[in-house]
Amino acid sequence: MTTEPAFIDLLRALATDPAARDLNDDAAVLTIGKQSLVITKDMLVEGVHFLPDDPPADIAWKLVAVNASDLAAKGAAPLACLTGHSLSADPAWDSAFVKGLRAALDHHGMPLIGGDTVSVPPGQARVLSLTAIGLPSVPVPPSRAGALASDGLFVTGTIGDGWAGLELLQSGKAQPEGLIRAYRRPIARIEDGRALSQVAHAMMDVSDGLLIDAARMGRASGLAVRIDLANVPLSPDYAATFGSDQTAALSAAIGGDDYQLLLAADPQAHLPVAVTRVGGFAQGEGLSLTWNGIPVPLPEKLGWLHG
Repeated sequence: MTTEPAFIDLLRALATDPAARDLNDDAAVLTIGKQSLVITKDMLVEGVHFLPDDPPADIAWKLVAVNASDLAAKGAAPLACLTGHSLSADPAWDSAFVKGLRAALDHHGMPLIGGDTVSVPPGQARVLSLTAIGLPSVPVPPSRAGALASDGLFVTGTIGDGWAGLELLQSGKAQPEGLIRAYRRPIARIEDGRALSQVAHAMMDVSDGLLIDAARMGRASGLAVRIDLANVPLSPDYAATFGSDQTAALSAAIGGDDYQLLLAADPQAHLPVAVTRVGGFAQGEGLSLTWNGIPVPLPEKLGWLHG
């Protein structure tokens, strides 16, 4: 099976336009005259990105939110989108999905302007996609690259709630409701992204896990990155359910499905949004972990990776 990184390496020979950002970013930035557009595409696959019994309206919400999160990571406001939908053998499911899609699009102010539908064989997993287009709030939207060796590494919100919600559902539990909601209905940090893009040297969203995404930012910036797990922000629901010790913090940092913003910025700068400093950058390469300053071995798995 071809792995995700290997396939992206194959595609780089095709994606030579500057808009592609060498396929190292959350989104493409296409400049037409004096206007730039941020363009992103995400797919959700049944059994991979959502559970077969997840409510259709929640699946529609997540499809919109994960794409809006990529726009947020570039400091862009949603402009429009196109959808791709695999028709199911259940008209009621599709109807509920469209109702949820309307609510999600209205919430994000993202008009639907087109897309495509396909029929799939009975019993095949649903495959859903969205292509989102946004307007950046700064002339050059922040990329994953650009971090400085003197920068701190910051994150919005809390980490681990989406992963925790999935773990609970897979164990047959539906509480705490806040963790379930974090998994099924993540919130794209659009306004936070627009504000932070004014000061961030590098920015991306946390979708595959804090550790793997921080490592990607460090690699794109040509720097080493360090994270103190004791500083990873955990929600009260997460701490009450899974704990707040080193093991719990590491699980949160690996889990993914957070859709928070991860940014590199001057530690002395005024950041216009409440964030938590979880680490920093230095000359060199690779990711290192500590717990209250004491070195921690890297886990075998840093986060979610296809293939």
